[in-house]
Amino acid sequence: MKGRESGMPDEDYWDSFFDADCLVDTLVASRVDQGDVAEFGSGYGTFTIPTAKKISGFVHSFDIEADLVTLVDEKCNRLGLHNVRLAARDFVENGTGLPDGSVAHVMIYNLLHIEHPVELLKEALRILKPGGIASVIHWRRDIPTPRGPSMEIRPSPEQCKAWAEAAGFKRHEQIDISACCPYHFGILLIRPETSF
Repeated sequence: MKGRESGMPDEDYWDSFFDADCLVDTLVASRVDQGDVAEFGSGYGTFTIPTAKKISGFVHSFDIEADLVTLVDEKCNRLGLHNVRLAARDFVENGTGLPDGSVAHVMIYNLLHIEHPVELLKEALRILKPGGIASVIHWRRDIPTPRGPSMEIRPSPEQCKAWAEAAGFKRHEQIDISACCPYHFGILLIRPETSF
């Protein structure tokens, strides 16, 4: 199921909204000592590639668009990145297919305007190891932005936290990512150390 208002703009224009290395350093690389990362929505590989360069484990990256998966695979091959596992998959409708408790981190970037965000967050929780972290970024709705879904469907940080709690996350922390992407907010969701 493709999320509402999910079309991708031109790649150069898209990349101009983010300092992807800064964001990955802030939200992922500094928090993943070991283990794998899952990325919900690879897009152009904006965050896939910097993550793969900075972690020792695998990046399991999913996108519903087969053409984008092929594009990212070609980029990874050119760069000699062998720790990326890409799949064209409707992860919103069918989940990731990854085993329970199998990854240290899940990246959910610019997705929680979809129709059923709690279900997506439940999938993130399911595949996270105890104590694992999901990082969420989304377009801000408190300022004008040059891109992003319509304001009516953009979630606020508070809404994302409420959805996360409904999905089973017990702890969350809002992170200042304005130095990396001024049009976005960032949240870390922590899976409980013990079973649910």
